[in-house]
Amino acid sequence: MALAKSLCFLVLLGVIMGVYGDGECGNTPVEKAALAMAPCAQAAQDKTAPVSSGCCDSIKKLSNQKECLCAVMLSKIAQAAGIKPEVAITIPKRCNFQNRPVGYQCGAYTLP
Repeated sequence: MALAKSLCFLVLLGVIMGVYGDGECGNTPVEKAALAMAPCAQAAQDKTAPVSSGCCDSIKKLSNQKECLCAVMLSKIAQAAGIKPEVAITIPKRCNFQNRPVGYQCGAYTLP
């Protein structure tokens, strides 16, 4: 009985936390996806900073999920890290991705 209650609690907690939901980044919480963007920190604060291959690799994984990419760029964790959305939005272009979501509206910003 205690095991069944614990299992029900974990499932309920998962639903509340969005683990089983389908958010902007699928089953991955936006905050976790944002942490994966750590290699992009400098390039997302300064348009003249070089974009590392590690950053481009991280962004490439999200560039096909434009809602997730947008959610990450506008997330509270990105804000706390000093990410400038108007700069971060330029990274897919700076990585020379041919299949980036050009023209996608991300809050007040448009992907170039």
